Amino acid sequence: MEEKMSRMEFLKSLGLKGASLFAVYCAASGLSSCVNESMEPTLPPGTGGNANELNLDLSTSAYSKLNTVGNYVIVNSIVIARVSQTDFAAVTQVCSHEGRKKVYFKNGEFYCPEHGARFDTSGKGLNSKGSKGIKNYATELTGTTLKVFL
Repeated sequence: MEEKMSRMEFLKSLGLKGASLFAVYCAASGLSSCVNESMEPTLPPGTGGNANELNLDLSTSAYSKLNTVGNYVIVNSIVIARVSQTDFAAVTQVCSHEGRKKVYFKNGEFYCPEHGARFDTSGKGLNSKGSKGIKNYATELTGTTLKVFL
């Protein structure tokens, strides 16, 4: 009859070096797993506004990419894209498929390269991997200030 070893006995049998390597492996694999990375946005330095909005000054170098249609920036886990001369779109960077912070703007839509999830500019899913959709945020341009309402 085969004797089973408890988890504690197994770790003891590894010794200090083996247990240390096992702990490092577990910690590293936990960092890259499919853990939900969603978080509530907080205001990054230099965005002004209050806890309910981001204010981006498009005349500064940090956000000047948004002066060109088709470009985007990522601010505090929010992907903000210029979708036309007059419109912007903002969505969470966290993909709804497996909760990874990979979403970016490409060819007029939001895209997650992890498994190919696609979303329209309102966050609605465009394929089976993006079927759950992603959170979107309202935007408003006044002069050179773009507000993103959280």
